[in-house]
Amino acid sequence: MNEMTARHQGGDQFEIDVRGHRVIVDQPTGVGGKDLGPTPTELFIAGIASRVGFYAERFLRRHSLPVEGLEVRCEFKMDPEAARVSSVRLRVMVPAFLEEKHRRALLAVVDHCTVHNSIRQGPDVGIAVELPSLAA
Repeated sequence: MNEMTARHQGGDQFEIDVRGHRVIVDQPTGVGGKDLGPTPTELFIAGIASRVGFYAERFLRRHSLPVEGLEVRCEFKMDPEAARVSSVRLRVMVPAFLEEKHRRALLAVVDHCTVHNSIRQGPDVGIAVELPSLAA
């Protein structure tokens, strides 16, 4: 199983360690954080956008199409009734004209990225609370 660690840094801030890469997550100042990094929800949405971008980049290269300037623009809404993201809209901004057959194929590829598939068929998520060892 792949592993990562979220380590409390003070206040609302956590440092995420993934394979030696470090990312700071925090909350905006208006809700008590110091705004030193994206929120966990923003990082979740960024994961979707960046994975879609990765799949789009691979598709364009495989078809000898330009990739310079490729962007994925993303908007999301929170559910006002529950603590969850209610909608995500992504737009893959390709750097050059695509024939209709390539546009349809690209959409099919990015619509089935690893992150999308994981959301559609949610993973089994288990949470345990572990106490510090009393052995000295």
